[in-house]
Amino acid sequence: MSPKNVIFKKTCKDKSVGVFMGKRDFVDRVDSVDPVDGVVLIDPEALAGRKVFVTLSCIFRYGRDDMDVIGIAFRRELYLSTRQVYPPLQDREKGVHTKVQAKLLRKLGNNAYPFFFEFPDNLPCSVALQPGPHDAGKQCAVEFEIKAFSAESQDAKVRKRSTVKLMIRKVQYAPDMQGAPPSVETTKDFVMSDKPLHVKVTLDKELYYHGETIHAHVNITNNSNKNIKNVVVSVDQVATVVLYSNDSYIKCVDIEDSGDSVSAGATLQKVYKLLPLLANNRERRGIALDGKLKHEDTNLASSSIVKDGVLKEVLGIMVSYKVMVKLIIGGMMGSSEVGLEVPFTLMHPKPEAVKESEMEDELVFQEFKRSYLKGIIGAGDDDDEEGNVSGGDDMAPKEK
Repeated sequence: MSPKNVIFKKTCKDKSVGVFMGKRDFVDRVDSVDPVDGVVLIDPEALAGRKVFVTLSCIFRYGRDDMDVIGIAFRRELYLSTRQVYPPLQDREKGVHTKVQAKLLRKLGNNAYPFFFEFPDNLPCSVALQPGPHDAGKQCAVEFEIKAFSAESQDAKVRKRSTVKLMIRKVQYAPDMQGAPPSVETTKDFVMSDKPLHVKVTLDKELYYHGETIHAHVNITNNSNKNIKNVVVSVDQVATVVLYSNDSYIKCVDIEDSGDSVSAGATLQKVYKLLPLLANNRERRGIALDGKLKHEDTNLASSSIVKDGVLKEVLGIMVSYKVMVKLIIGGMMGSSEVGLEVPFTLMHPKPEAVKESEMEDELVFQEFKRSYLKGIIGAGDDDDEEGNVSGGDDMAPKEK
């Protein structure tokens, strides 16, 4: 069966403007990023002479909107680009860049107009820090948004009822080539010991997909006169908020407290298995997650891959991972530690590309309707979404 040609649709409250998009995930390939394209459907009667604009924005949010006091904003616009789509500034057909846009224009009629944006190459990917169980308001996050609105001019005051917002994501997938399996070793000398302790840690590969088990090969040669009382192996996520503070949040997302001991003069060779999953960390505040669309689940944030030469200060939240191996050494004056860090990459595999020729000709529309709920945290936001799938015929413009 051919893949369905799903179209995402959302309309503003006064019905003057509707947005139609063929996808909401846009892939960052490091050297290039998928362009953002779609179609806006207008109602000339509801517009009453107003113009229609579409914006693509990237927002870094690091606090609740109601915390905006004494002139300190808790959100920062990293990028904003605006296009006037109605009245059109060029011939309608010249604004068509994809086959999906062309199909939508044929389906929706003469009141539909295309829009097209290209991402700059220095923007971060969609990522968020998980709030605590009792945290209220919006989370610290890098978010992308398409907004269509009608107004007398681009700088005029915009009414909420004449505005429609659709969240999108900028995502990265794992590169095609695997790096060399990472390996780290160290030698530790002790006072009153003629021979040292040698530790080597090797991972079976450098790149792991979300949900894959990590195999850490630990080789300990304890020629010292010290006893190793325990071996603790863990996966740490490092999320660095580089935009406003350069703070790093190190969170253990999986751990094996093995209880293994290695006496003086002995050796240990063992493979430790680790599986970092969001399912085991859902209540933990501050863990970085891949950006999600409303009503969808997500996962631990993928490792950040940055193009050479891009200033990291504008990338919002940078994410990396490492396997930590910690040896607890016994001694007369108390315990000490020997630790090793082995970095690795955690990402999603690149999905199989679907050729446009293999897509079904019929468009299947998924419509997002506002909830307009009261008394619920987050309710009343313009981007509350509920998805309903309907057949293509439901979207035909009504005759007046």
